[in-house]
Formats: sequence, C-alpha cells, structure tokens
Amino acid sequence: MEKILPKHIAVILDGNRRWAKKHLLPVSAGHKKGASRVEELIENAYELGIEYVTVYAFSTENWKRSEEEVEGLMKLLYQYTERLIKEQSDKDICIRIYGDKSRLDPKIQKNIAYLEENTKDRKKLVFGICLNYGGRQEILRATQEIAMQVKENKLKLEDIDEKLFSSYLYTGNIPDPDLVIRTSGEYRTSNFLPWQITYSELYFPEVLWPDFDKKCLEKAIEEYQKRNRRFGAN
Repeated sequence: MEKILPKHIAVILDGNRRWAKKHLLPVSAGHKKGASRVEELIENAYELGIEYVTVYAFSTENWKRSEEEVEGLMKLLYQYTERLIKEQSDKDICIRIYGDKSRLDPKIQKNIAYLEENTKDRKKLVFGICLNYGGRQEILRATQEIAMQVKENKLKLEDIDEKLFSSYLYTGNIPDPDLVIRTSGEYRTSNFLPWQITYSELYFPEVLWPDFDKKCLEKAIEEYQKRNRRFGAN
C-alpha cells in the first residue's frame, strides 16, 4: 500500500534561543539561523509534494520578550519579506499571513500585502506564516464577526456550523493540519491553531529548530505514516 503524505504540515518553530546559547552566539543569530531553516522547510516540502505548510513565527505573547529581541525579530521579518519580493520565485507557492497584522511595522504590512496579492493564484503549495497570532484571539475574532453578521440579519443562528465557523478563521477554508511538529522537545501547542488541530497528529522531536533539516522532516513524515488516524471512529 502506498504511504500517504500529510497534505498539511504545521510547525511550531521552537528552540532558536537555546540553539544560540548552545553555540555561544547572540539570540539574533539563533533567529537568523531559524529563518534560513524555514526557507529550507518550504523548499523540501515543495519537492516532496506537501500542499500546505503553516509555521508559527511570532505569537501575540512574543511581544513580552525583551525590546531588543522583538526589534531584532521585526528587522529579520522585514528583511525576509524584502528578499521574497526581490527574488520573485517562479515556484508555484502562495504566501498567506495569519494573525493581526495591524501591530506590525507599516513597511512589513506593505510587503505582506504585496506578497499575498502577487502569489494568490499560485496553487502547488500554500505557505502560511502566523504573525502576531494567537489561537484564542482568532476564535474570539471569528465569534465576534459571526455575531455581528447575525445582529445585522445577514446570518441566521441555524446557518452556523463548523464549516461556516472555520471560514471566519484566518486560515479560511484550507484543510486542517494533518501533522503538527513542535521542535526542541517541548510538549505544548502554545495557542497555535487550537480549532484547526483538534484531530492533527502531534510530533515532538528533541531537535532544536535551527537544526531541523530535510532528514528531520522526512523522519516526521515517516512517523506520521505509522499513525492510524481514526477521527473518533473505531
């Protein structure tokens, strides 16, 4: 029997700071190395035929980190989006950003808008980046929007089901993740896609994110292929 690839892989990018400390480097070096691994991840996923990859890059809670670290992350994000625009890859990759973009630097918001608009018709791989994202906040936002639609008589209570609710989330109607990977050996999902990952397979490798290479990705997929996904059935 042919082994089935996960259609959608979601990744919590954990371990950049510990990697930097381990190598006696500044925290910024860990984040920079981690960003390069994200690029590798997308290249590898594209080659393997994965259709959706969503990464947790910056949470709503990450603003609590030191001002220096946050500024470094925002600078890295700006440079990353600038590079994506300049390189204009001819690969069939759609870029989508999930989260509250309003708090991001206007220059970053401008780059995000450009990337989303100019890649929206690409279909082979959808690359989702969660920025200033929090799962509970996403659910509250969706609930408020639906409530407003009901209040304005644009929706009826009986219209509200799981499919409709999902369409109000940042991820829209893309498939829920089949596999969630959190690196660095931490066993938490940390407010990442709580609605979407209800039936996802979870994988927690010990490797720090900056060390997560193609072999690690292949091992995660192999582990996924050993699982028996029943979705609550026998």
